[in-house]
Amino acid sequence: MSTSTTRAARATKASRPAYRCTECGWTTAKWAGRCGECQAWGTVTEEGPAAAGPRTVAVTPTRSPARPIAEIDIDAARAVPTGVAELDRVLGGGLVPGAVVLLAGEPGVGKSTLLLSVASNYARGLDGVDARTVLYVTGEESAGQVRLRAERVGALAPSLLLAAETDLATVLGHVEASEPALLVVDSVQTIASAEVDGAPGGVSQVREVAAALIAAAKERQVPVLLVGHVTKDGTVAGPRTLEHLVDVVCQFEGDRHSRLRMVRAVKNRYGPTDEVGCFELSESGIVGLSDPSGLFLSHLGAGVPGTCVTVTVEGRRPLALEIQSLVAPSPLANPRRTTSGLESSRLAMILAVLHRHGGLRLADQDVYVSTIGGARVTEPAADLATALAIVSARTGEALPPGTVAVGEVGLAGDIRPVTAIDRRLSEAARLGFVRAVVPAGTAMTAPAGLQVLEARHIAEAVELAGAAPARGRERPSDRPAS
Repeated sequence: MSTSTTRAARATKASRPAYRCTECGWTTAKWAGRCGECQAWGTVTEEGPAAAGPRTVAVTPTRSPARPIAEIDIDAARAVPTGVAELDRVLGGGLVPGAVVLLAGEPGVGKSTLLLSVASNYARGLDGVDARTVLYVTGEESAGQVRLRAERVGALAPSLLLAAETDLATVLGHVEASEPALLVVDSVQTIASAEVDGAPGGVSQVREVAAALIAAAKERQVPVLLVGHVTKDGTVAGPRTLEHLVDVVCQFEGDRHSRLRMVRAVKNRYGPTDEVGCFELSESGIVGLSDPSGLFLSHLGAGVPGTCVTVTVEGRRPLALEIQSLVAPSPLANPRRTTSGLESSRLAMILAVLHRHGGLRLADQDVYVSTIGGARVTEPAADLATALAIVSARTGEALPPGTVAVGEVGLAGDIRPVTAIDRRLSEAARLGFVRAVVPAGTAMTAPAGLQVLEARHIAEAVELAGAAPARGRERPSDRPAS
């Protein structure tokens, strides 16, 4: 092969386009509909030809030399409270100057309402003094729509500036002209740059907009709150690099048919990621709940079969919630097993344990299990309360008033210990419960006024709770006709 042919082949190879996955960075020479690394569909895009060789980087003199770490001033990096205590709990105390926070959630969950309240409180300053300029940029709604919402939630602060823009250069111009102490962008998927190809919300546009806003935040030491859209599976829309670029990623969760809203920190460079903020969405806006346990209790009084209260831990916060169960004869060959707020696989396991080790016949019964207030239970500590609620619904015997149950149910019918048992019992005692059924052998300190009953097996737990004897106890109306 001649020298000219070899050079032409090398030039063709160097100019050949490459394809990269926007989620994990996997590269391939040919386009593929599915990423070969993370198995995501539709994330492989053309990146362009790779460089022929290594690039030389010019050395630039530093403006500020490196200093010993002990001499770095930490006052400029302290968090400033936002005025919303529940959000400060999640952020780790407030907003750090120069921090970029991404708040993602489903449409209509209340993201814009929450950030509008934060912007208003931040503009008014702490305790009504030291007012600061806040710039709120909306790309999804008109300025009039945001003005109406601000009037409804009481967020008409004099130093809160509002701009309805979708162009990145114009947004940066507003930032330079107003010099705000806080910037809110709603949302990052609606802002576009004229220098980058693609529609707003695309991979290239979201990456460029986020990079420009992050650079402005770091240069001016201004905290930035970004609203992000989510996909069908609940993940943040756009390239995966967006979550790596920002400092804090928060998920706004909540059912549209429920008043409860929760904010969780998925990523936080300035605080913990195990805290949860609870809010209540009403007609007058969104309000933080320092004690949200009341939303998860029915207040129907004592003596209701099929109900049991447990205490879960969301982050570091204990929450008391009520689990309700309904057991009825099934006319179907395959009885229904329906859950709301609990995992269906967990319910199937608990029913199997009650049948095998508790002597409870449920093969011909429909079983419905639900939580109160739209709460979702994922931890195994609610297994015992779920089992007791089902037993109470099956036998028609209500649990004694003031009873709470905490524990994990094993496949052998044993009751296993759970974490943070002292915190759970303290919350139960604070709410007025007088009896607690917990796993045996757990190291704990019983709060004053709370009787702690330890159980090793599911049958023993049913006896201690007072629902009914687990074996041979069924309602006569549910027995099959002879």
